[in-house]
Amino acid sequence: MAEITASMVKELRERTDAPMMDCKKALNEAGGDMAKAEEIIRVKFGSKAAKSAGRVAAEGVVGIWIAPDAKLGAIIEVNCETDFVAKNDDFLAFAKNLAELVAKHNPADVAALSGMKLGDATVEETRTMLVGKIGENMSIRRFVRVEAKGALASYIHGGSKIGVLVDLVGGDEALAKDIAMHIAAAKPKALDASGVPAELIETERRIAAEKAAESGKPANIVEKMVEGSVAKFLKEVTLLGQPFVKDDKQTIEQLLKGKGASIGSFTLYLVGEGIEKKVSDFAAEVAAAAKV
Repeated sequence: MAEITASMVKELRERTDAPMMDCKKALNEAGGDMAKAEEIIRVKFGSKAAKSAGRVAAEGVVGIWIAPDAKLGAIIEVNCETDFVAKNDDFLAFAKNLAELVAKHNPADVAALSGMKLGDATVEETRTMLVGKIGENMSIRRFVRVEAKGALASYIHGGSKIGVLVDLVGGDEALAKDIAMHIAAAKPKALDASGVPAELIETERRIAAEKAAESGKPANIVEKMVEGSVAKFLKEVTLLGQPFVKDDKQTIEQLLKGKGASIGSFTLYLVGEGIEKKVSDFAAEVAAAAKV
């Protein structure tokens, strides 16, 4: 069996908000498999326990650029080591300039972007110069370029830690801003159920089945409970199914229909999403867990 370390216990707790002892037990039961341990915790404590996708695990900023006619734009994530550098004016300008470069020149990937000219130097040369000037490593992580079906709108929150680029077809500027702000707050994973990864749905189905089985109800009732749980999950993680944050009596789909509008696409970036952040001090709480 894999050794269960204090850092593993801490990571699972950060993912699930479950008690330390339960995290350690789940890891032992899962043989050290973090994903399986997270499922075990969710079966025990419910869907509110695990919201790891929205956790920030590295520093940096989201940069957004939109053309004056709102028909072309780009969103990019640029990472650094500390929050202090993420607030540096040169670093912020670098991210915004890169977003404009992506929108105007459509690079195939980060490597292609790095070789493009940014003023008199390449992007990579500019990055290297900034590393030397600021004294901290930084990297370009990901970007999306959008040619709008309607008009682009954006929203930046939390010191550029959360960024949204949305293509609204129909409606008006106020609606576009409301939708972008909602996306930043509610963090949908897809526009509708067709965009939710099949493996994510299957994970939810498996968790729901395990919880429903504990009820002791007949198989046909258990099946209905599982399908109900999956349907509820899809409403929670799809933009069109979510209650509007400014008026939870209507869903985003209902809001758009009432305005004669639709969503062409949206991109949500959470700085550091999915990146493991190095932790150097686990404090007394983790030390206590290691002794269990």
